[in-house]
Amino acid sequence: MRSSEDEYVFPLTPGKFKIERAHAINRQFHRCTSTLFLWALFLIVLAAMYISLFTSGNRCLSSSPSLYDSVEWQKQVRDSAQIRRSNGLSVLVTGAAGFVGTHVSLALKKRGDGVVGLDNFNDYYDPSLKKARKNLLNSNGIFIAEGDINDARILAKVFDIVAFTHVMHLAAQAGVRYAIENPHSYIHSNVAGLVTLLETSKSANPQPAFVWASSSSVYGLNTKVPFSESDGTDRPASLYAATKKAGEGITHTYNHIYGLSITGLRFFTVYGPWGRPDMAYFSFTRNILQGKPITVYRGKNGVDLARDFTYIDDIVKGCLRSLDTSGKSTGSGGKKRGPALYRIFNLGNTSPVTVPTLVSILEKHLKAKAKQNVVEMPGNGDVPFTHANISLARREIGYKPTTDLETGLKKFVSWYLSYYGYNQGKLV
Repeated sequence: MRSSEDEYVFPLTPGKFKIERAHAINRQFHRCTSTLFLWALFLIVLAAMYISLFTSGNRCLSSSPSLYDSVEWQKQVRDSAQIRRSNGLSVLVTGAAGFVGTHVSLALKKRGDGVVGLDNFNDYYDPSLKKARKNLLNSNGIFIAEGDINDARILAKVFDIVAFTHVMHLAAQAGVRYAIENPHSYIHSNVAGLVTLLETSKSANPQPAFVWASSSSVYGLNTKVPFSESDGTDRPASLYAATKKAGEGITHTYNHIYGLSITGLRFFTVYGPWGRPDMAYFSFTRNILQGKPITVYRGKNGVDLARDFTYIDDIVKGCLRSLDTSGKSTGSGGKKRGPALYRIFNLGNTSPVTVPTLVSILEKHLKAKAKQNVVEMPGNGDVPFTHANISLARREIGYKPTTDLETGLKKFVSWYLSYYGYNQGKLV
């Protein structure tokens, strides 16, 4: 007894066989083409997703590529890069509208160095604060080019206009907890963006010395204190930490292959005026003034979290000393001529303070009591404590922090009240 399929494949008459066979081949062809079409559509979607991800940070430039080809734009870059002291530096500062970038740019300009900023003004936190920092920099003669560090075109343009002696790379996707929400932004900025900037730097002639911001987060689950540069960093606790760890490996490769002079700086919980709103001390201040509760995390067994809070002025001193002592890159046009300096330094305060102590200091300066919700620290990548050993930075670059948390928070609160108009009765 034949099945229906047998009847279809082996018809009874030769003529009918040819017709049915042709129909079968035709159906098979359509099935194959449909499958190929679906695969092609799938690949197109993947390509579109990649292009969208890669160009997301560059849309403001892609939509108006003539912006940085204009004579006026190039003049602003050139004027901002003018060196006004003997043996001064010409520095490209990425992330110039960020917290640390603003302070470093102002300090360089104040002593007579040439400074050109680069920032993409993303919305990780309130862009209006970044715009205000930009206005502050503009008033001090510092121009910020708007663009993403993944945009090789704008990097090539500013390097073509200015023969930078140094790059101060501070642009990054910051924050430990945000990585859970938007992991791709960390790869885009902290890995891909770093490589794009290094590629431009190694191909420049002359090559600039390269100083960049790593993070104390690379110490991850390390329990040996204080954290030393010689300690292992193979157990990151967050994606943010992992991207910074990757950055240290990437920069070492460019130093080894291309002769770039590279200094990595592991910052420890930087705070102060013009700071980041996502940081605990900043959000605590806002909520205390508004009468809203704050969330205070504790470690396992009720242990208070502690951080090596480092005031912004001390960090700036460490950045400038790193630039001044970085020496010259040894490559030329992407070809290594000899060994170049490679260093990593901790920049901390060496005096960890618990979060409850931080809160009590803020209460004192704000003259208000905090409503606290104390909860156990979730598994979101945070670590229970940080503590910097700065003996290497002290010995090699003369780094010496001088601001304790009490003094630093007093300065921050004064700025906060003034900036948000609280002293004039304006609601924060």
